[in-house]
Order: sequence, then C-alpha cells, then structure tokens
Amino acid sequence: MAKPAQGAKYRGSIHDFPNFDPSQDAETLYNAMKGFGSDKEAILELITSRSNGQRQEICQNYKSLYGKDLIADLKYELTGKFERLIVGLMRPPAYGDAKEIKDAISGIGTDEKCLIEILASRTNEQIHQLVAAYKDAYERDLEADVIGDTSGHFQKMLVVLLQGTREEDDVVSEDLVQQDVQDLYEAGELKWGTDEAQFIYILGNRSKQHLRLVFDEYLKTTGKPIEASIRGELSGDFEKLMLAVVKCVRSTPEYFAERLFKAMKGLGTRDNTLIRIMVSRSELDMLDIREIFRTKYEKSLYSMIKNDTSGEYKKALLKLCGGDDDAAGQFFPEAAQVAYRMWELSAVARVELKGTVRPAGDFNPDADAKALRKAMKGLGTDEDTIIDIITHRSNAQRQQIRQTFKSHFGRDLMADLKSELSGDLARLILGLMMPPAHYDAKQLKKAMEGAGTDEKALIEILATRTNAEIRAINEAYKEDYHKSLEDALSSDTSGHFKRILISLATGNREEGGEDRARAQEDAQVAAEILEIADTPSGDKTSLETRFMTILCTRSYQHLRRVFQEFVKMTNYDVEHTIKKEMSGDVRDVFVAIVQSVKNKPLFFADKLYKSMKGAGTDEKTLTRIMISRSEADLLNIRREFIEKYDKSLHQAIEGDTSGHFLKALLVLCGAED
Repeated sequence: MAKPAQGAKYRGSIHDFPNFDPSQDAETLYNAMKGFGSDKEAILELITSRSNGQRQEICQNYKSLYGKDLIADLKYELTGKFERLIVGLMRPPAYGDAKEIKDAISGIGTDEKCLIEILASRTNEQIHQLVAAYKDAYERDLEADVIGDTSGHFQKMLVVLLQGTREEDDVVSEDLVQQDVQDLYEAGELKWGTDEAQFIYILGNRSKQHLRLVFDEYLKTTGKPIEASIRGELSGDFEKLMLAVVKCVRSTPEYFAERLFKAMKGLGTRDNTLIRIMVSRSELDMLDIREIFRTKYEKSLYSMIKNDTSGEYKKALLKLCGGDDDAAGQFFPEAAQVAYRMWELSAVARVELKGTVRPAGDFNPDADAKALRKAMKGLGTDEDTIIDIITHRSNAQRQQIRQTFKSHFGRDLMADLKSELSGDLARLILGLMMPPAHYDAKQLKKAMEGAGTDEKALIEILATRTNAEIRAINEAYKEDYHKSLEDALSSDTSGHFKRILISLATGNREEGGEDRARAQEDAQVAAEILEIADTPSGDKTSLETRFMTILCTRSYQHLRRVFQEFVKMTNYDVEHTIKKEMSGDVRDVFVAIVQSVKNKPLFFADKLYKSMKGAGTDEKTLTRIMISRSEADLLNIRREFIEKYDKSLHQAIEGDTSGHFLKALLVLCGAED
C-alpha cells in the first residue's frame, strides 16, 4: 500500500486487509476460476478488498502453488471493462502507468489525453518508477518512444516532465517568484508571438509551492489567471498539457475530479479514463477526489458511477470509490479550503471581457443598405448575403444601416426582413437588428405575455445585466410598450419572486468595493436565513428581506467576499445551500445571482449547454444569449464552455442546428476553439 508522507493523513479508499493470508487468497481465486465459468463476485470482492502490495503477494503465492500466472488466468476468465479493471488492479502502480503509456503510443495515432494525464500528475518518485518499469516491461526507453511519437513544444514539455526533476523545496524565494511572473508575462502577453521555452522551463521545473505563489502573483500583476494566458498564447496538445500541469499544481485531486466527471457526463462513458483514474488514485487521494467532486458537481462520485455503469464492473468501481458522500453542499475541511481559495481568486481577478462581434473596419452603410435591398428584391431571398452583412457588423453599425435603408428606399428594413425571413433565422436576424436595451425589453415582454410566464427568461436577463443596462431596459420598455417594467412585473408575478425581480429591475446595485466587516454581517444573515447558523437571531420575515437586499443590491466585488466569509463561517457553499434549502422561482433567481457573481461567462455557458443538450433544442434561449452576449463576453463564454464540457461551443451549435440558422450562429460564435 502507498504510504502517506510522514505526518500526512492517508487519503486512499483502499487499505491493507487485516489478517491477510496470501496463500488462502490465492486458493480462493483459483477455485473461483476453476471449472466451467468463473465466480466473478468472489474475484471482485477479494481483489478490491486488498491493497496493491497485498495483491503482489497473492500473485507470487498463486504462481508458487499452481505454477500459473494469475494475471494471465484473470485475462482468460474475465472479459470487457471488468477484465480491464481487475487486471489493472493487479499490476504494481508504476507498471500500470507504463502499460497505459505503452498503449497510448502504440499503433496508429496517439492517445495524447492519457500521456497528459499521467505525466502532468505524477510526482518525481512516481516518474522515476514509471521510467524504470517501462524499461523492465518492454525493454525500451520511454523517453525515446515518447520522442518518436510526439513533436514540437508538446514533445519538449513531455521530455522535461519525464526527467522527474521538479524542485521539491518548500522554501520559496519571493524574488524568484516575482522574476518568474515577469518572465512568463514577457514570454506571452507582452511578446509578439510566444516564447514557449520560458513556459516549459518554469512550469516544468519549479516546485508546486513556488508555482502556486507565482500563479497568485501573476493574477494580481496582470489581472488574468495564468490559465487565461495559456489559452490565449498556446494551442493544441501543448496548451492542454500546460493547463493540466497548472491544474495539478493547484490541486491534483481537483484535476482528477474533473477528469472523472468528464469521463461520465453526457452520452457514453470513457471507460479507459474512468478505470485508469479509479485504479491509480485508490491508494493515494481518492477521499480528496470524492470531496472535491461532491463540492464541484453537486453529486457524489459514488452516485455518478452507480448511474453510469452496470454489473460487476459497477460493483468493483464502487468498492474502489469507498463510500457515498450524499449530503451535497457541505464541505469536508479540505474541500472548504478549495472553495475559500476559489472565492479569494475570484475577488482579485480582473478578467477582460470580450465579445466575438466587432465593428467592421471598412464599414459603408450605403453599400450595406443597397446590398440588403438587392438581397430581398424580386423572387426569392438571398439569405447568405443578409447573414453575411448583419452578423459581421456591430449593433451600432446595424442602426446606421437601418437609418440609411429608410433614407434611400423609404422602407423599414425591419419590416422587409420580417416579410422575407422566417422561423429561427428570422428571430435571430431581427434580434440582431434591435438596439440591445430594446431587444431585452422585448424578451421580457414576451416572457410575460400570454398564458403562463417564462420565469427562466426573466431571471436570466434581470439577474445578469449591469445597472446601466437595466436602466436602459426600463426606458426602452416604457417607450415601446407604454407601461413601466415594474408595473408589468407586478401584474405578472407574485410573492417573494415578484419582490426580488422588482428589486433587480430598479438597477440600484452598489458599484463600490468590498467592506470586510459588513461582508461578515451579510454572511451571518445568509447563514441564518439558510438555517445553518449556530445562533439564529431575528424574525424570519426581517431576515428574508435583508437576504434579498444583500443579493440584489450589494456590489459583485462585495458579494464575492460575502460568499467567501460564508464558507469560512459555515463550512457550506452558498449556492449549494440555496438549492437545498429553498425552492421554486425564488431559489432559481438567487442561484442565478450567485452564479453570475461567481463567473458570469460560465453562467451563460451553462445556459447554452442546457439549451442544446438532450432531445430537441431550446432555440429561444440559444438565440437570446447568442444575440445579447455577442458584443459583451461571448469569447469568454466560449472558453468556459470548452473548459467545462470538453467540446467547443462551435461544435455544440454545429451538432444541434442546421441551415441558415446554423450559419448565422456560427458567425456570431466566431472561431472554432
């Protein structure tokens, strides 16, 4: 069994079996495989209940007693995923890694994700053992094989990691931290092109403790997380490798929690990844992975495995998992520290928001108006020309085209477009032609008219817009519908939900910085209303009003500090707690506010993903977000989308829409990531 560092707590899920008898275990396995068929239940129960060191003793005793190779017999008796899992457990860890890498670089093509996962996450000692095991098992040099199967900067970084020479000194020089921050900044953001060698040297050799301080200082100095710079400056497998290194430096268990989630989400399961991680981490940090998984994904690793796998394969994986952390929202101490750090980073980040649609450089409203008129004149409509012009102009330029069109032809461009286009494309193009505030006002009006109310649209718009945007929406609503937005909300919603929406619709959110003392008071109110405070005080109605006031009127910067203090005070995450303790529209609007404060581009990335996943597409949500964010932060949304869902927004749109609607959406989306 892998031993924790001196003074460290063992965080694996598999322990040495008490009263271990390798001869008895060898006999049990032999009997389970003797005769016709095999007793899979007995095999999985025994092997998943022994540590790796004990399994090696069983192998030796099996050969001594029966003159046979246990792994060969298991391969013969078992099949499929269950066989791969059980055989993987029987190999010593270094030989398991060696087998995975050999498979990744054998044959046609290379499994770069496997190479990245193993080499970015292993310690110096594990790397040295891996290199030796590869040499012993295959009589080949691992570095030479990696060089023969990869290329470029990706290859160079893999070779650096294969040396296993990362510094391990916990004593950090502040001067060197500042120098590395400057070198990374100059190698990327400040340089025409990128000096990849600096990224390779610093990220491939410095100690984890040193690099964590470098990442913190980099964020404070540049206003960008190091990950954002890597995505902007590097590309392809090299970019993925460097991001994996950064993730493992920050938190190796969090890296594996994310890999496990991505292996099981959506249609199909990436069983090779699932098996590799569950086997390799079962005696290292599975408990930490479980904690972070539950915190990050609002479900336990156990429950996700249970719902995503079947048969003996499922039973064996659940044994390796070691338990079900079903009380979502509450942190273990280690996971609470991760959440606290996340809010700390969020509080100092100055992320540059970028849209995908920019003003056309050679803009000529006269030529555009004439081209649009020609595209709609006579029989048929030239949708391609309409899409090309309107999606490649900024909203301000589109307003100029509207005015020029009317001056030239005495016609209303919007009316002409409406009569010539139809369906999803018409809604998209007409939405792009409206000034943003008038478009939002129309979406709010549509959400409230007719039978039923589209609460999700109301929440999405009112919980995410800035004060200036909210005020402009109010003016546009009054101008277009001759009624105040507040009156419309009052007549169409009720109760606490109505009060929250009206508060948001006033556009009176504070815009200053944080107040630490006030943040602690606000966190206490949140803890009391969510019923997890140690000493509740005050009546519930008064607390509800104060909680609403905090979420609807405090500045984003201040709320980040409130949520951080909430974690510190309660050991709970505010978003998960709201989901658990509240219900209905009130819960949904408060969750939207928290998510928007935490990471607004990620909030919209989630909305876009949900609009396209499963059977059917929610075209209204998809259209609304693509229009409203195209000049605000759609580039940031794209980055969050690929980071969380492991596929690009471009790919998702391509797979879920068609025709001219697809073409227009892809132009708004911008490049493929």
